[in-house]
Amino acid sequence: MHAKHLFDYAVIRVVPRVEREEFINVGVILFCKVEKFLKVKYVLNENRLFAFAPELDLNTVEENLNALEQICMGTKAGGAIGELDIVSRFRWLTATRSTVIQASKVHPGYTGNAAETLDKLYSEMVL
Repeated sequence: MHAKHLFDYAVIRVVPRVEREEFINVGVILFCKVEKFLKVKYVLNENRLFAFAPELDLNTVEENLNALEQICMGTKAGGAIGELDIVSRFRWLTATRSTVIQASKVHPGYTGNAAETLDKLYSEMVL
């Protein structure tokens, strides 16, 4: 049996009109320090998003979600935030903000495999 490691995750949301605080879950970001794991998994369901917010600029949303992915990977394409250590990158990605792309509050848990847990949370929270 694999040892269980502490992890943190947040649900990534699209909030087309921040003043209304209505959102659609589009992804999950998961961080596990012991496994040195920081990944985001997301999907843009165009039909669902356009039914919810027909004025939404889907290209901009996708560009921003791609930026989250680059920051998670710690690539140069992630800019200055992508160059931070893994813990700082997760904290920055999950910080409270009033933008179209937002993260839920951070939730903890225990896992034996961070990648499998990310897939499970993505299925439960997004699909």
